[in-house]
Amino acid sequence: MKIISLLALMLLSFQIAAAGNAETGKKIAYTCSGCHGIPFYQNSYPSYHVPRLGGQNEAYLVAALKAYRSGERSHPTMQAQAGSLSDQDMADIAAFFASYKKAKE
Repeated sequence: MKIISLLALMLLSFQIAAAGNAETGKKIAYTCSGCHGIPFYQNSYPSYHVPRLGGQNEAYLVAALKAYRSGERSHPTMQAQAGSLSDQDMADIAAFFASYKKAKE
């Protein structure tokens, strides 16, 4: 019984730590808005449309940031940005951008 209780407590604490805080994310994500917050922003080289992040799915944003950090997704600027973020930072940033969708509903 103690083992089950301990495992349940560990899982609960992991879920709490993994939950994003939109207010904290807002403070961390100010640099993201420089590219991702500009409507119709086009990167100059290589030329491509920079996606808007507001309203994006939270889990998708976390997965994308982790993929940039690990090198699975290749984009030098994003790899550098994500490389300095902790898992909690990523969850907070994702919660912030996902909150745009919730505000519009």
